[in-house]
Amino acid sequence: MKLVVIGAGPGGNEAAIRAAQLGAEVTLIEKDEVGGTCLNWGCIPTKSIIASAQAFDKAKKLSEFGIAVNGDITADIAKIIERKNKVVSIQIKGIRSQLKSHGIRLIEGIASIAAPDKVAIKKKDGYEESLEADRIILATGSTPAPLPFMPFDGTRILSSDDAVNLQSIPSSIIVIGAGVIGCEFACIFRQLGSEVTIVEMMPRALMTEDEEITRLFERELKKMKIRLITSAAVKKAETGSSSVTLHLGDGSTVTAEKVFVSIGRKLNTEGLGLENAGITPGAKGAIQVNEKMQTSSENIYAIGDITNKIMLAHVASKQGIVAAENACGKSALMDYSCIPAGVFATPEIGSVGLRENQAAEKGIDIKVGRFQFRALGKSHAEGDITGFIKIIAEASSDRVLGMHIIGPHASDLVHEGALAINARLTARDIAATVHAHPTFAEGLMEAAEDLLIETNPSSAK
Repeated sequence: MKLVVIGAGPGGNEAAIRAAQLGAEVTLIEKDEVGGTCLNWGCIPTKSIIASAQAFDKAKKLSEFGIAVNGDITADIAKIIERKNKVVSIQIKGIRSQLKSHGIRLIEGIASIAAPDKVAIKKKDGYEESLEADRIILATGSTPAPLPFMPFDGTRILSSDDAVNLQSIPSSIIVIGAGVIGCEFACIFRQLGSEVTIVEMMPRALMTEDEEITRLFERELKKMKIRLITSAAVKKAETGSSSVTLHLGDGSTVTAEKVFVSIGRKLNTEGLGLENAGITPGAKGAIQVNEKMQTSSENIYAIGDITNKIMLAHVASKQGIVAAENACGKSALMDYSCIPAGVFATPEIGSVGLRENQAAEKGIDIKVGRFQFRALGKSHAEGDITGFIKIIAEASSDRVLGMHIIGPHASDLVHEGALAINARLTARDIAATVHAHPTFAEGLMEAAEDLLIETNPSSAK
């Protein structure tokens, strides 16, 4: 069976490898570089820069750990970006090696559907090629979306792609959008020394997170001296030679050296030749798929951001595996009910399963258990006591329905919640499991025990 995968991001790579493992003859086509947005402009570059920003921030507090530093501690953005590039380069080499070891043919070029069983390629070397395919998997991802009246220029108006290749640290910056990407970069800029203002049109930051979690997060933004303006829409922008002024819906203005725009992402489905396969994209250009990741064209599958489901790298990877297995004659279904997510800001956030408001909307009677990191010896030893763990469980059975964490290693710790939800475990199962001391994970056990207290209230105070 001949399979063509268009797009070598986390979803496309996983799809190609899984299909090769199942015996398919796989061709993978990528217009830029393997790894897609996640590796080249998203997940990995930002986490590398975040690591540098947090190391710099902690270095300024070394005296609290009994370490004396003689002389100034400075952030060298050129070295930070150089380190980021090295991390990315190592990962790219690893992916290319993995593809080669599985016998996957990698073509660098722009691909489109010529027919339900044919892919046309404009290769980087100028040549064109046409491939016959028994199955096609589309994994073309997305790009940062600009405001209509404020196109990205890479100088004053920055996208996330621009920000991971900064040449200098701005003295001041406005972040438009208090979603995950906006909040992560707001913390990066602030820790590296910028004055930061966030403008968000919704009533609070990180609207998709549990409200109790975001209340604490907003408090920490204030402690970091990051200004957060909520319920505010940007109506107009004036770009000068050294600054940008934004006009907000209430008539006020805010000015900074640069503006970072993080209002969402544009799906990469234009020019893909969907019409040649009888596929009609939906809202925002999204490709409609079923649980098998199959499009309306029987032999064509779509995965990742272009499906407009949950736009996370690990979701794309799982979708890729599901699509590949179905393309190769097996039977697999995509399940979105237990997807963990992380916000790599300061403090870090990890979440999985139902939020309290979602449980209320579904009419589910719940119990809630909480535990503060400041009560852990490990937190004090590490000098990181901010935050708490929150477990949501069904009141009648104590079955875990959600876990939400803000604080140290939240994105790692939350996977115990993902396992509990997926395996239909109860809070009692977590509480009865011995957790090593001293660790941050002890807090999970303590939060579960808190939930089991009969008098525990079911909603946040």
